Amino acid sequence: MQKNNIKNILIQALKPNRFSVMIGKIFKRFNDKQGMHSSNENLSWIESHSCEFQQLAMKLDMELWQEAECFSQKLQINSEEKLKNINYPLGGGGLYPLLYFITRYVKPSSILETGVAAGWSSCAFLEAIKINGKGKLYSSDFPYFRLPNPERYIGILVDESLKSNWDLYIDGDEKNLPMILNKLDAIDMFHYDSDKSYSGREMVMFGIETKLSQNSIILMDDIQDNSFFYDYIERNNIQEWYVFEFQGKYVGMIGSLH
Repeated sequence: MQKNNIKNILIQALKPNRFSVMIGKIFKRFNDKQGMHSSNENLSWIESHSCEFQQLAMKLDMELWQEAECFSQKLQINSEEKLKNINYPLGGGGLYPLLYFITRYVKPSSILETGVAAGWSSCAFLEAIKINGKGKLYSSDFPYFRLPNPERYIGILVDESLKSNWDLYIDGDEKNLPMILNKLDAIDMFHYDSDKSYSGREMVMFGIETKLSQNSIILMDDIQDNSFFYDYIERNNIQEWYVFEFQGKYVGMIGSLH
């Protein structure tokens, strides 16, 4: 298995758009920027502010939350069927009931997500877009370079019937985002689930800030990994934000649903 990993890495490294991204990922793993708060301070802050998204959603629209739960159950069943014969870990789904609910509730015209993997979040966005009858999803990803032919697994859960509202880019955020942003006048909804390093989050948020408005919804996965979300809230004096727990991890949200 180790030999195969090395072989797969070398194959990806020889592709013109991949090598620099791979080197950058390795560098940040050992030389990431430090945040304003320690790991313990960050986790304590997260836990003290964490709430259940289900409670918020039910207050906003009980019937729509039930629809989101129904979608999530179907996605879970379909994903188990599609992934059962794949012998590689493709990552788990994020807080896809939340993503579906917010997309249906807000009805955004443009959604940007970083990090696709098997396509859990992409499915949530695209299914909600289909029912809304409006919207476009722009996704940035980078293949799992330890796997053979990793491109084939990106968004594997997404049905063909949903792909007409989807633009997918797979050369990493640094290369993908400038191309995506050139197509967008504004970002109504943004979901960050790619490079979990502090500097990776910082680079993306700085890059998209001119496309964000006061009404934009921002969601960031795995905020327990470092204090970027905590720091961002403080530095920008954000007034409306939430922290949600999902499967032992935490999602941060900025923006109003009221």
